[in-house]
Amino acid sequence: MSKNRHVLSRRALLGSLAGIGAAGLVTPPSATRAAAGNLFTQIDLRGGHDADLAGLLPDAVDDQSRLFQRAIDEAAALDRVLSLPPGRFVVSNIDLPDGARIAGVPGATRLIYGGRGHFMLAEGARRIELSGLVLDGVNQRLGDHVSSLVHLRGVSEAIVDDLVIAGADGHGLTLEACGGRINHCEISGARLAGIYAVESHGLSITRNVVRDCANGGILVHRWSVGEDATLIDGNRVTRIAARAGGTGQNGNGINIFRAANVMVTNNHVSDCAFSAIRANQASNIQIVSNQAIRSGETAIYAEFSFQGAVIASNLVDGGTVGISVANFNEGGRLASITGNILRNLSSKGPYPAQYAGFGIGMAIEADAAVSGNVIEGAPKWGVLMGWGPFLRAVNFSGNTIRDCGAGIAVSVVEGAGTALISGNLFDATPDGAIIGCRWNEVVTKDLARVGAGRFKHLTLERNAVA
Repeated sequence: MSKNRHVLSRRALLGSLAGIGAAGLVTPPSATRAAAGNLFTQIDLRGGHDADLAGLLPDAVDDQSRLFQRAIDEAAALDRVLSLPPGRFVVSNIDLPDGARIAGVPGATRLIYGGRGHFMLAEGARRIELSGLVLDGVNQRLGDHVSSLVHLRGVSEAIVDDLVIAGADGHGLTLEACGGRINHCEISGARLAGIYAVESHGLSITRNVVRDCANGGILVHRWSVGEDATLIDGNRVTRIAARAGGTGQNGNGINIFRAANVMVTNNHVSDCAFSAIRANQASNIQIVSNQAIRSGETAIYAEFSFQGAVIASNLVDGGTVGISVANFNEGGRLASITGNILRNLSSKGPYPAQYAGFGIGMAIEADAAVSGNVIEGAPKWGVLMGWGPFLRAVNFSGNTIRDCGAGIAVSVVEGAGTALISGNLFDATPDGAIIGCRWNEVVTKDLARVGAGRFKHLTLERNAVA
């Protein structure tokens, strides 16, 4: 038989299909279906590599690690997608080679960690793609050489899409020195954090759900201060605990550490043991249009040696402090804080109160423009402005403060720098609209009524006190 008879061109395929359709008028339907099926089995329409061809069997009782590894290696070598059917596969110690692409049926293809060493690991690859999989760590111990159920290390383009990751003895997903994107995933039940991204370059973390993790939600860190430029947008983070304890190291919904030029936008973060969004040593941070609900400590935090923070259009409901831009003593400075709503603050925190304590709407210290914010329901102070001598160049104008113990507590300690408090509205602040403090001690009458007097570093003008 001629070899050419087994080669089908696109034109021949279409012609054959048309012929089958016509023949169906006189050919039995069963014969027509068989002919069409034979045609499609000869042509690869998806570029996939079916798991059954590699010997994998869904819902087999046995561990299938060896077969699974072989299937991945073969598909990657052919630059094809390993397409997994619905079902359950028990695997361990899977190494993802460069070019590995694994796709399952969303919600139906389940890979179960067999508990030996690691689950999935990639190192030094140009591109890895994982999509449509349910990955279950069943809380089994991971080896010391990985920090998460899926650990991608040095992958130039990591594409992680539509995964469900649960029960990780560590982080759910680690991207170490990677670029790429994490999109539309749901991660829950991690012993550490849901997503841990460290030393990233050009990474996007978007439209994910991270919930019920023991120590963190989404962590974007660096080993040392530097450019990172990760985008964190449109995620839902909820019920994050701080099982490992501490006073802010754990228990944060979104945590940025040493990473510069990061954007945190349009996220919904609720019920975190500490902060909804916490940026530590993170210069040029943007925290914009987020919701921070029922935080256990400071809801939105920019702290320590950062330079440059834009905090705008966020809604904070609950927390011990609404927004804190702090640590001028460590070099923390330069902020624009505009258009936020801060409400329902609490004087009860997750540890004994320190320094100024809890129940404060906003804390600001250095080189900041603050305008258009509404602060309501801070039982101690609406605003803490400066801490001892750590106050410089704060412009606080056009804000509304109501139903707070006092409106603004501003530092009058020797060495404190300039502050302009102008055009603000104070309503229902029984302990005073603007009071002078030496650290945590109130030492003046209401300056909004008696004037700044001998405190030459303060300019008070056009403020309205109801």
